[in-house]
Amino acid sequence: MSEESNSTIYFKESGEENSSRTIEVARERALKLGIRTILVASTSGTTGALAAQMLTDFELIVISHSTGFRKPDVQELTDDNRKIIEACSARIFTGAHVFGGINRAIRLKYNTYQVDEIIANTLRIFGQGMKVAFEIAVMAADAGIVRTDTPVVCITGTNVGADTAIALIPTHTQTFFDLQILEIICMPSPRHP
Repeated sequence: MSEESNSTIYFKESGEENSSRTIEVARERALKLGIRTILVASTSGTTGALAAQMLTDFELIVISHSTGFRKPDVQELTDDNRKIIEACSARIFTGAHVFGGINRAIRLKYNTYQVDEIIANTLRIFGQGMKVAFEIAVMAADAGIVRTDTPVVCITGTNVGADTAIALIPTHTQTFFDLQILEIICMPSPRHP
């Protein structure tokens, strides 16, 4: 029997105060695992810009909210943060959310939940960042910017900033249940001793 020991870091609080540390430990673990691609969820681009500056030796892909997520025709990623991200040679991807596409329109119009939102809410049991990590990995695979046979690290968070990082092997939306989690690098756990 072979085994490897790796400790998950648990933050006592969720949120942006963990951003730098989350990016740092994700970087260290990606290096140890030989993972070259890191995905970062970023709404305004603040976390994406920070990651772009800290992860210059990786293929970094910043995944933004879809345009119109909060208000029609509005992209929340700011122009200033976009410039920082691109100046660091990171890529930006904006696409439809896996757990918030047409089924969200059905919920909003007819007040009934669909399967994708049930899956999303189930993943939120492990924290908002865990749900978002699955989502951005699938979005990137569907866009063809990551492969489904190559591990990536996903850096995500709870509302603002980064507090969650996991290593996984992405999959496409239609094969969602084939997604493979390799390890949880860090996550918030306010009740963790």
